[in-house]
Amino acid sequence: MSDQNTPPKTAKPAKEAKPQSKYPVNMIETPFPMRGDLAKREPQWIKEWQEKKVYERIRKAAKGRPKFILHDGPPYANAAIHLGHAVNKILKDMIIKARTLSGFDAPYVPGWDCHGMPIEIQIEKKYGKNLPVAEVQAKARAYAETQIDLQRTDFIRLGVLGEWDNPYKTMNFSNEADELRVLGTILEKGYVYRGLKPVNWCFDCASALAEAEVEYQDKRDPSIDVGFPFAEPEKLAAAFGLAKLPTDQGYIVIWTTTPWTIPSNQALNVHPEIIYALVQTTRNGEPLLLILAQDLVADCLQRYGMEGSVIATCTGAALSSINFKHPLSSVDKGYDRLSPIYLGDYVAADSGTGIVHSAPAYGIEDFISCKAHGMKDEDIISPVMADGRYASWLPLFNGMTIWEASKPICSKLEEVGSMFKLVMFDHSYMHCWRHKTPIIYRATSQWFASMDNAPKDSGDSLRTTALKAIDETSFFPTWGKARLHGMIANRPDWTLSRQRQWGVPMAFFIHKETGELHPRTPELLEQVAKLIEKSGIEAWQAIEPKDLLGDEADMYIKNKDTLDVWFDSGCTHQTVMRGSHKEQLNSFPADLYLEGSDQHRGWFHSSLLTSSMLNGCAPYKALLTHGFVVDGEGRKMSKSLGNGIEPQKVSNTLGAEILRLWVASSDYTGEITVSDEILKRVTETYRRIRNTLRFLLANTSDFDAAKDAVAINELLEIDRYAIASMTQLQTDVLQHYEDYEFHPVISKLQMYCSEDLGGFYLDILKDRLYTSGVTSHARRSAQTAMWHITQALLRLIAPTLSFTAEEAWAFFASKEAFAASDETIFTQTFYSLPEIDNGVALIAKFDALRSIRTDVTKQLEEVRTAGNIGSSLQAEIEIKATADKFALLSSLEDDLKFVMITSGATVTQVASEAEQAIVVTPSTQPKCERCWHYRADVGQHAEHAGLCGRCVANLFGRGEERRFA
Repeated sequence: MSDQNTPPKTAKPAKEAKPQSKYPVNMIETPFPMRGDLAKREPQWIKEWQEKKVYERIRKAAKGRPKFILHDGPPYANAAIHLGHAVNKILKDMIIKARTLSGFDAPYVPGWDCHGMPIEIQIEKKYGKNLPVAEVQAKARAYAETQIDLQRTDFIRLGVLGEWDNPYKTMNFSNEADELRVLGTILEKGYVYRGLKPVNWCFDCASALAEAEVEYQDKRDPSIDVGFPFAEPEKLAAAFGLAKLPTDQGYIVIWTTTPWTIPSNQALNVHPEIIYALVQTTRNGEPLLLILAQDLVADCLQRYGMEGSVIATCTGAALSSINFKHPLSSVDKGYDRLSPIYLGDYVAADSGTGIVHSAPAYGIEDFISCKAHGMKDEDIISPVMADGRYASWLPLFNGMTIWEASKPICSKLEEVGSMFKLVMFDHSYMHCWRHKTPIIYRATSQWFASMDNAPKDSGDSLRTTALKAIDETSFFPTWGKARLHGMIANRPDWTLSRQRQWGVPMAFFIHKETGELHPRTPELLEQVAKLIEKSGIEAWQAIEPKDLLGDEADMYIKNKDTLDVWFDSGCTHQTVMRGSHKEQLNSFPADLYLEGSDQHRGWFHSSLLTSSMLNGCAPYKALLTHGFVVDGEGRKMSKSLGNGIEPQKVSNTLGAEILRLWVASSDYTGEITVSDEILKRVTETYRRIRNTLRFLLANTSDFDAAKDAVAINELLEIDRYAIASMTQLQTDVLQHYEDYEFHPVISKLQMYCSEDLGGFYLDILKDRLYTSGVTSHARRSAQTAMWHITQALLRLIAPTLSFTAEEAWAFFASKEAFAASDETIFTQTFYSLPEIDNGVALIAKFDALRSIRTDVTKQLEEVRTAGNIGSSLQAEIEIKATADKFALLSSLEDDLKFVMITSGATVTQVASEAEQAIVVTPSTQPKCERCWHYRADVGQHAEHAGLCGRCVANLFGRGEERRFA
């Protein structure tokens, strides 16, 4: 263009001009290279963005626009990023850029999750266990910083623009302090309580686990039917309506897959409405009675290899409070206790025996049932220690791990005659997502956030508030709503406390005798928060009770628990959006949270609960989830399979632009497939788009819109059509961006570049661009349309192909426009294309012409294959058409041949469809050496023997007149 910008450092110099022919065409080179050379040139763009502070320039340009806040879900600060991280960050970046181009102020503050067990484990591996707490915290903080630096470099390499020099970190002192304040607020509101309760417990972690840290894998366990001996035969006879039992020897039989819980049994559960049977049978020739659910009697007897008959029945309700002996009561007096029958609605009679044994320390329903029937916390038997071994005081099995103990427990049950059946059983069982080892429910004294208790203001419970908030949230894709709703509806109370060192402390002072919190706890929490603001969580470690409590100190101890790491990230809507980065993110609730589909049970979940407690609403207006990355065969990426593709490697070989295009081309709502073959196809798509851009840039490079633009109503008809067509495309694409749909955007842009532009409009345009007078109306009309199209197209690809759009913008924008954009396309908004009168009708007209042109092209190809013509320009065609088509084709007058790319084209009207035809005739006229058309007027000008009349006019006269194409 006449006012061309200085190309950026990354641009290659223009090729040396080729020797000029006697009659040159208007072929213009562009310094925008054909090869992207992305892997080599992208790092230079990133360096330039950083040096120019492009993100700050975008913020300056967007100031005062409506806000759009995408709050970043923090990745964990441990290890290099993988392809899933790349998908996540690229999706976020595309949305931020699309919203910025849509006219919003859309800042992006990236963040990191810094506390928690994985980092603590890394410190243990590197420096050993049993380090002083202060040393663990110092080393963990330093380690997290190194991991953040590592990941930040890789995220920036992906072309993601954001506040990288000032991200949020959950370990920032201010964030740690504000998190403690959040705890104080929900404590004051009445959500937090302390109690003994079974929680997910990992022996390897030696800590409680959050719901999001539990996964399920197959496990093989003993499946056992165990009898609890009769202890009160008279009461049983009465319950079954008998005067007396035929024998006092009998058992109520339970079924379980956790033999290790038998030593902790304290009750039995039956359903009040299920019918239970008293079965008379024999064993070793001796009479024996069994109690089983009536519907399961036949199955059970067959399983036990016994025969028997039902002599009486009763409902479960009739058995309430009757006691039975512990199965091991005859072996050791430590088990000489009774197990009462409690009624429980959760008991079913579809498998097992219809009777459930209850060990309240190791099951949620067991615990709830026993507590509901009056059992006190101090009465609950809890022999399993934090490392998975039985305590020394447990008879017979002390010192064993619970998994080791299964076999000896079963042997003892067999020995005393209480084992009725043992088979090995494969089932889906809870595992720690970090260690991949089995976990258990274990009753420990923990701090909880209640899901169902009414807060102090007597408002709705946390569960009710959260479920209402879900109903008010938009979900992309929509199935996310039911998923999150189900998780909130069915989850237990939230275990807030962890037994770790690298985490935000639950900075409570607890009375040594009563276990109660200090009466000034809210005030004390604020004092501790202020200290943490200055020195980090390490300040709590350094505090002695007397520092804050004075003379009361001797009566109080410091709570050693830390907060669940999901609480850290879950309250960033408070600690970050309205805390450390409130100036940037001062819009609550956020417009969007975006993470992988596993975060329905993770960050989406914890964020919803914390905000529901603090604000009575969700912290987001919408949730978007993406699937996991799998290989070409649908397998999850793993080191063991060796099927992983590292984003760093792709960036360093193909370029991050190809990764970005792959993400945008994929339907993220399901599994996202990647392979070398898929990336190869994506690279081809990129080349097609880049080649289209190069053509547009080359053919507008001598065009100055300020001086050369043709008025819209004076454009040739096909040029007006092209603008109308781009307007239609842009409308579709912007709606897709609005709905966070990217693969339709890429599909339509690719089709537009290859078919609408490359296969039709630009193909037709070449003759006019190359052969018309340089400054002629015909050529300037084409350039005007291309200039508007390029303005729109560059902005439409910018959210995805960010490097390419930025590179092309530097070549395309005039010096003034480039300066006005602050030297980056990302300060711009989507282009307002000129309005085209009758645009819809024009699109319909040219769609019909394209259909006819397809038929013509097919006919031309047949003649060419037969060897009768070389190129399509060697042909003259006659189209025989019925009235409607005849009117359509005739409307182009002599320009019809340019649309068909033939040297001649006529149209003849016929009466019926049967008479319609396309007649191709090899031209007998001479060929113009400049435009390659075969024309009768070639050589008629004495001074220009090789030229046709229109080339003579275009080069030396007033030029040919073009009206339509």
